[in-house]
Amino acid sequence: MEASARLVEVLVELARLRQRTGDHAGAVVGLREANSVRPNDAGLVIALGDGLRQAGALDEAIGWLRRGVELAPDSAPAWYALGRTLKAHADISAARDALERALACDPNLTAARGALGDLLNSVGDSAGAAACFRACAQDRAQAPRAWSRIANLKTLRMSADDVAALRRLAADTSLREDERVSVGYALSKALEDQHDYPAAFAVLQQASASKRRQVTWDASRFTAWIDAIDAAFVPPIAGVDDPDFGREAIFVIGMPRSGSTLTEQILASHPQVEGASELTDLHGVLNAESQRRDVEFPHWVGQATPADWRRLGEDYLRRTARWRQQRPRFTDKGLDNWPLVGAAVAMLPGASFVNCRRDALETCLSCYRQLFHHGNFASYDLRELAACWRDYDRLCRVWRERYSTRVFDAVHEDLLADPQAQVRRLLEFTGLPFDPACLQFHRTARAVNTFSAGQVRQPLRRDTARAQRYGALLDPLRAALAGERPATD
Repeated sequence: MEASARLVEVLVELARLRQRTGDHAGAVVGLREANSVRPNDAGLVIALGDGLRQAGALDEAIGWLRRGVELAPDSAPAWYALGRTLKAHADISAARDALERALACDPNLTAARGALGDLLNSVGDSAGAAACFRACAQDRAQAPRAWSRIANLKTLRMSADDVAALRRLAADTSLREDERVSVGYALSKALEDQHDYPAAFAVLQQASASKRRQVTWDASRFTAWIDAIDAAFVPPIAGVDDPDFGREAIFVIGMPRSGSTLTEQILASHPQVEGASELTDLHGVLNAESQRRDVEFPHWVGQATPADWRRLGEDYLRRTARWRQQRPRFTDKGLDNWPLVGAAVAMLPGASFVNCRRDALETCLSCYRQLFHHGNFASYDLRELAACWRDYDRLCRVWRERYSTRVFDAVHEDLLADPQAQVRRLLEFTGLPFDPACLQFHRTARAVNTFSAGQVRQPLRRDTARAQRYGALLDPLRAALAGERPATD
């Protein structure tokens, strides 16, 4: 093997190792060097493009992947990599074309078919998404994830045949533990759709307990972090002194499954607002500052000057600039943002914060029923979930008291009871003129990349509460939300 070929091989292998450890920036460095050695190697070009995607450099990634499909126009993996990156960049039409091109090159590339299903679901084509996912479910290797995707099509009811198929799959002793979890959550959803609530809950308890063993979560440490944040932002905080700075941003915060996607859809139906969905930029800005100071957030808050907060606010607005290319304002629905409101107010005093609140029992049950793609690790144990909800509740009450003109509680049940009045209140709070399109939010054409994608394509429904169907099975959750401890403790 010639020296250059061996060098490329080593660089690619090191890049893969770095990607497996989460060092995506380091992987990109190695892949760039490999491409400099063999600049017209389609595989290397595609690998670099996909590495850039994982590192979050979507614009550059798209450029490299477009070159990749030029070099290898019949490569299904190349078109798939381009399609998933375009989707992450919210270029939905181009992403769909790329994914369909991947499937034209290789109809058996189930990863591309699953990605196409996700895309169709994001634009409201639940039936098309279901067809993609059911095709994927025929592939044993893809079946667990495919069934999980089917279960997440909230507006489609699963059948008795689905229950039977999932029971057969659950009996497969070769399933990995993570696959068994996916199948368990899907089976629980199918049983619920057949109104067999005791069986659904029993399966759900088993699946969630298994998932809990796979994740790391320290409820006491999280509570201590919330306590530290509360203490760090005791007024007065000397933030940016321009009250209008950051007015472009509308943060939609709250616990998962609390109506936040619906609230964002209402706002994104306004002609002045772009719905950016679940951004990670606020965390990115604060994490970068913590690394720069070598001090974890919020312990550096007391040392931050108004100039520091201005610099951080400018960084956030720079990172989110692409969401203001067509409309002057945008929503940031990063649900992990609720602990960061104090920092965001200091950085962006003109921003609005819409706190989505829903009945605690319904919120927690909905979280417990959901297998999340990432994060939300408190959701797999009822006591830990209730503790997290209580942490959320108390800190957001603090935010509303301290920043009363900046924080608005959007109560899900109030919206269901009187949509027009609540939408008008929401728009007034965010400084937006009333627009009737916000009441017809289900007609708004945009990509929605959350589990509620199908639900926000429908008019408001008042029959989404589930807790009463489970009755006494939820008594432990009710007690935990009330702060009670079980008698065995």
